[in-house]
Amino acid sequence: MAEPTTRMKRAARRDQILQVAAEVFAAEGFAATNLDDVVAAAGVSRTILYRHFESKTDLYRGVLDRACERLAATVQGGPGRFTGDSIDGLLAAAAADPDGFRLLFRHAVNEPEFHDEMQRFRAGMTDVAHLQLADTIDDEAWARWAAHLAPVVAIEAVLAWLDTGQPEPEHAAAMIKHAVGGVTQGPRATPGRPTGEDRAG
Repeated sequence: MAEPTTRMKRAARRDQILQVAAEVFAAEGFAATNLDDVVAAAGVSRTILYRHFESKTDLYRGVLDRACERLAATVQGGPGRFTGDSIDGLLAAAAADPDGFRLLFRHAVNEPEFHDEMQRFRAGMTDVAHLQLADTIDDEAWARWAAHLAPVVAIEAVLAWLDTGQPEPEHAAAMIKHAVGGVTQGPRATPGRPTGEDRAG
């Protein structure tokens, strides 16, 4: 029975290191952060850190993976869906791990070592949004435009919510959904704009 207990302690230590690393990376950036900074902030030795992570790159990727796992756990329908209810999941993930969320959606794309990976991640979000929006927007060009813009609006709104101290958490989701709705429901809400059927006629 001792072995499962050991694994639990190891998992808890790994999560602690990831939590502290997220804070340090968010404050200092990947290039400027030294592993000794993480070691000191976490109150562990380099030996313990290397038991869990092979390098600074491995540690940074672990922080990003942890943030992605939170998204998968909180976004309704899973990460393969983008709906109005996804906003609640984004807010929950951001509140649970603000630094990890900022790294995933703001900082990592600016790190040369992770740029391409983050660009693919963002492209995947656009593809997911398009799959959802194509069912409700009959204009294909608008659907693609909205698919690019809607996730950006949602994520930037959540980041702004974090940066301003998480105001009015009970109303934040509704306000962000309203902003995203201005993009996704534009074709139906824009006065005088011809629909696909009007143009076809």
